Amino acid sequence: MAVDIVIPQAGESVTTGVLTRWLKAEGDYVKRDEDVLELETDKVTLTVPSPAAGTVKIGVAAGETVKIGQVVGGIDDKAAAPAAGAKPAPQPVAAAEVKPSANGKPPVAPANVDDVRTTPLARKLADEHGIELGAIHGTGAGGRIREQDVQAAIEAKASGGTAVAAKSAATSRPTGTAIPAASRREKMSPLRQRIAARLVEAQQNAAMLTTFNECDMSAVMALRSQYKESFEKKHGVGLGFMSFFVKACVNALRQFPAVNASIVQSPKGGLEVEYHESADIAMAVGTPKGLVVPVLRRCDQLGFAQIEQGIKDMAAKARDGKLTLADLQGGTFTITNGGIYGSLMSTPILNPPQTGILGMHAIKNRAVEFPVGSGQVAIRPMMYLALSYDHRLIDGAEAVQFLVAVKNAIEDPSRLLLGM
Repeated sequence: MAVDIVIPQAGESVTTGVLTRWLKAEGDYVKRDEDVLELETDKVTLTVPSPAAGTVKIGVAAGETVKIGQVVGGIDDKAAAPAAGAKPAPQPVAAAEVKPSANGKPPVAPANVDDVRTTPLARKLADEHGIELGAIHGTGAGGRIREQDVQAAIEAKASGGTAVAAKSAATSRPTGTAIPAASRREKMSPLRQRIAARLVEAQQNAAMLTTFNECDMSAVMALRSQYKESFEKKHGVGLGFMSFFVKACVNALRQFPAVNASIVQSPKGGLEVEYHESADIAMAVGTPKGLVVPVLRRCDQLGFAQIEQGIKDMAAKARDGKLTLADLQGGTFTITNGGIYGSLMSTPILNPPQTGILGMHAIKNRAVEFPVGSGQVAIRPMMYLALSYDHRLIDGAEAVQFLVAVKNAIEDPSRLLLGM
């Protein structure tokens, strides 16, 4: 008798998700609590463990939308475990799966498609065009091959003959015949839909403004260069710029508590201001599936090494799709670093219900007055800073002073030691 594989609860208000992939093939033997499938909801991606030891029976195909509590397969718990050292036989590709390629050349069928982590749509596209999945480098979570990866391989394979074919087709087409535009569509993931809804919500519900400043990164860069090796040797983690900005924001949040507050609904439906005692800093992290904003708790009580380790752990969990709902909830202020992608200036969008978000940007050498007030010009490594804030709670003067406090702490890191 099979034990049902059921889609578990994935957090409050989550009712559906997408079964993105099976981690085991039909008939594979699994141990109890071994992960068997991956589920993506509008808030988080999680894996579902096997409810028993036995062989896998797949009931719902990867890529399908499923409901919380739905049975999507089963485990035959009467099946015997394979003998020690035995290897599962490669599963041949079904004849129906091997289709003629679009370019007329014989398709290349992988020896065992289940050995390759890929989306159903990517696998289908690869079969149609004779692309060997094993030769493609996946850009999805955990190296998973996506449709875009296969499309890039198709274009690379066709390079050299595409222009001639297009020209030939164009010359043979009757005059006045419209050339069909090349396009494709793919389903928007639950996470991307949620991101879209949150961004629209922030712009519609908050009186959002952005103020700008710039800071000279010379002091932080010199301090980091001086202690980088010894810091890593002692603490086992690198010293980056982010920990300086986290500490600078913590100090500024102490001075301007409204920037660390949230606007929430009262039980009677009105608006209330919730002031937070701790600084729980959310940090925007880009992943193949979209932007996620995990939270580093109690930054006001953490040292530089603890902050750096926390950032490193969050980034690894985000890349591997291991973030939980608890990791994403409860932030009081957000930092986003567009500079790692080369952004020189941006206006970050608030992360509701927070009232402030700091945008960091690329460090560029620019001519500025240095020393300040001297009338002399020097080339210095400068970074533009942007603070987007909710004008319903934070006045412009308060926002500007907050950003100046961050700037001062970065330009003179000794302030961080003295809490100034």
